[in-house]
Amino acid sequence: MDNRTKGIIATVATALLCGCPGLFLCVFGGLAAAGAPVTTEWQGVTNSAPMESTTAFALLCVGLIFIVIPIVVGIVTLRKKPAPKDVAGPVPPAA
Repeated sequence: MDNRTKGIIATVATALLCGCPGLFLCVFGGLAAAGAPVTTEWQGVTNSAPMESTTAFALLCVGLIFIVIPIVVGIVTLRKKPAPKDVAGPVPPAA
């Protein structure tokens, strides 16, 4: 398996494991930051209230970080690496 195939596998894996949850966190954080009520239930008691804004903005930030991870992995693994320079120089003719 060559490096390009490994890079594609790493990019797809991080997109599934980090990108998708990051999108969901951004959507949930955006809705919570907008003031949409969040319904919770604990031991039979139901509560519907807006989420704290600090928690909502933290979800947005974490979601953005999770979205950036697959982008960075894709750029790092799939970029073309420069060809190594010839440090020896031209070979002199044989005598």
